[in-house]
Amino acid sequence: MPLGSRELFALDSLDYLYVPAPDVEAAVRFYTVALGGELRWRIRDGNTWVAAVRVAAAGPMVLLANHLEPGQAVLIYRVLRLEDIRRQLVNDGWPDVGPSFEIPQGPCLMLRDPGGQRLAIYERIRPGVDEHFDGRFDPI
Repeated sequence: MPLGSRELFALDSLDYLYVPAPDVEAAVRFYTVALGGELRWRIRDGNTWVAAVRVAAAGPMVLLANHLEPGQAVLIYRVLRLEDIRRQLVNDGWPDVGPSFEIPQGPCLMLRDPGGQRLAIYERIRPGVDEHFDGRFDPI
């Protein structure tokens, strides 16, 4: 049965907008000063920076990342069981469904829709990650 014909939605929630930010500090200023968002955390791993900004009371967190290519934003959706979604995609003949990889919250798959938009779907097996990162601001 195709994903869209199920009684329940296959995707639980849109949790993150993973947005390219070649200059993370300029992007943080835009999302916090210009748009009135709240910087929740900013983390560095080697040369990679990711900052999380809450821009609305409801809806996804904006993750600003210096390692993404401009124009290559990723919509990150949570699912109940990643392997069920992966199996359904493969059974439906969806191309390019590769192996899962890990993000801090759990296993994840990267897909592209027919228009080229990148989507990630993940299963939250480590629910405390957001709270663990909240308030962490690595020095610039």
